[in-house]
Amino acid sequence: MVIRKHELEAKLKHDLELVQSGVLRDDNPLDSSEEFNELLEACRRGDLKRTQELISAGVNLNGKDKFDYTPLIIASLCGHYELVELLLESGALAERDTFQGERCIYNALNDKIRNLLLKYDYSKSTDPLQPWAAHITSLFARDTPKTSDITLTEGAEAFELHKFILSARSPYFQKRLREAPDTTTWKLALSKPVESFRIVLRYLYLGDVPREVVDARSNHTEEEVLTGIDKISKQLEIPRLWEAILSGHDRRLVRQRHQDEVNRAQQQISDFFNQKVIDHKMTVDTRKVSEVKWQYGNSIFADCLLRADEEVDEDIRHEEDQVSSVSPLAQELSRTRKMAMLIRSPYFETMFSGGFMEAQESEHLHIIKVDCLPKVLEIILRFLYTEQVECPLEFALDLLYASDMLFLDKLKSKAAVLISSLGSGNNNLLIDRTHGGSSEGGIEVEPINVYDVIHAAWDLRVQRLETFAARYLAFRLEDYIDEEEFAELIQESAARVKNREETDTIELLDDIRYYLGDRFRLRFEDAGLDEMLDESGEIDASVAEALSSQLQAMNVTSDLSGPIDSEKVMITASRETSTTMQAEVDGGVRTLDGELAEDEFLSDAINYQVLLQKIDIMLEKLKLDA
Repeated sequence: MVIRKHELEAKLKHDLELVQSGVLRDDNPLDSSEEFNELLEACRRGDLKRTQELISAGVNLNGKDKFDYTPLIIASLCGHYELVELLLESGALAERDTFQGERCIYNALNDKIRNLLLKYDYSKSTDPLQPWAAHITSLFARDTPKTSDITLTEGAEAFELHKFILSARSPYFQKRLREAPDTTTWKLALSKPVESFRIVLRYLYLGDVPREVVDARSNHTEEEVLTGIDKISKQLEIPRLWEAILSGHDRRLVRQRHQDEVNRAQQQISDFFNQKVIDHKMTVDTRKVSEVKWQYGNSIFADCLLRADEEVDEDIRHEEDQVSSVSPLAQELSRTRKMAMLIRSPYFETMFSGGFMEAQESEHLHIIKVDCLPKVLEIILRFLYTEQVECPLEFALDLLYASDMLFLDKLKSKAAVLISSLGSGNNNLLIDRTHGGSSEGGIEVEPINVYDVIHAAWDLRVQRLETFAARYLAFRLEDYIDEEEFAELIQESAARVKNREETDTIELLDDIRYYLGDRFRLRFEDAGLDEMLDESGEIDASVAEALSSQLQAMNVTSDLSGPIDSEKVMITASRETSTTMQAEVDGGVRTLDGELAEDEFLSDAINYQVLLQKIDIMLEKLKLDA
């Protein structure tokens, strides 16, 4: 361990020297901004919702405070597994060969978090754009389905390329293609080696620049190839190509330069997406969709139209069928490169690779209907083009279903993370059961329904949402336990077990009971009431006597002698957590069934037993044994 410590200190010193000299960029720069400090505080508390909001706002995940703590180190040190997972998925550093990476792994609170950190290699943890960049690179050599729309030729060599990439990445091509958008072939100058063109094009497509620019079988010298690269890069106005070539054999410097270029390319293609796709979307009458005719060779390089229908009330839909004067349904049509970027989805890749109508040539662009809302389609297209996901919570469930339909697992996971971050368990958010109701009494209302969440988790097999929904219901059980819809949900969970026997458990109810116990136990620990235990771990005799008498008066049985049983005596969240939980009255507090308790501790213990009894009563009504 001592040797390892010396190695880390030596490596840290060497890295600091490289950073100070300007050769390398600091992976973990000092950040004293208010937003970064708020992120650190959210990581300490385990606040998934606020962390997700700050990540979306662009706060640097890999910054550090004056004590050299990064958000990932704090989250792992405090034992927030789901938060650590969110940070890693969002691009937090976890490379074990760095000083901060080693600190993070060795300071993890438990093995579960430590194993999660260890399984994230560098590419996963530091480059969330890697899958996107890999797709761009693959287009340079992809044959099926055919995605290219322009051919560059040099002698006997031909390069099948994409107008939108050339236009986004090179100011030269942007001007030329704006003047002649229907161009399908481009002849290159014969005075430059073909190897020079190949390296430049590979750079434009985010491929690695080779260390050896000249192949052993080449007829050109290294100097000729480099001279050709210099001339081409000036002509195409891509001066940063030389930085990649001059990075030499320094692995970290090459990686840093490549990451910078990927970020730059993302911004360039994002600008193209906003200007050519989003700014050209159309809203048309449903009855006139068939009249939309778009030619190939258009100025925005589109080769298909995607259609998404607005959601309309059934009464309006019925009236529209009967009365022609009613405002028609809206349709949104987005132009997009159908094969280049849409084939990131296996759904579209199969559509364009087989014998489907959409893969065949036609006089006009095909109109392809996608079964989702226009706003959700825009989110999906932005992800396919740029890897960015900006989704309001109100569209998260729709995005979850749409991404599942399109087999976009990463986008589906991001939608699940967004939904599960709305409640970290014991915060005081309530879900509006009517979808988008107004906030009342100062309580924050979320535009999503927890019953919809659990059904989505079952339909789409998303374990993260199953866990979230059970935890969410447990921490607000008094708001749901008496609802008929809640009983139906439990009955549905029981029915999910095929050939159910009397001894079978109900998975959702088991999870709710577990988190219910967790809720009270956390409150017990937070209140510092563990100091009331004696050395043997038993409740102090006076406390046990007071509790027993109070519980008997409430007709609630509980054996409080012996060691603490987390399934019997737990402590609830603070009074502010629930509007119906407790109210101070005459120096005491009310329990869930309206009786007066001597103090909050007694009320909490009774409330826990009341909730368990209500679960048992509900099961009796449903004639279920769990």
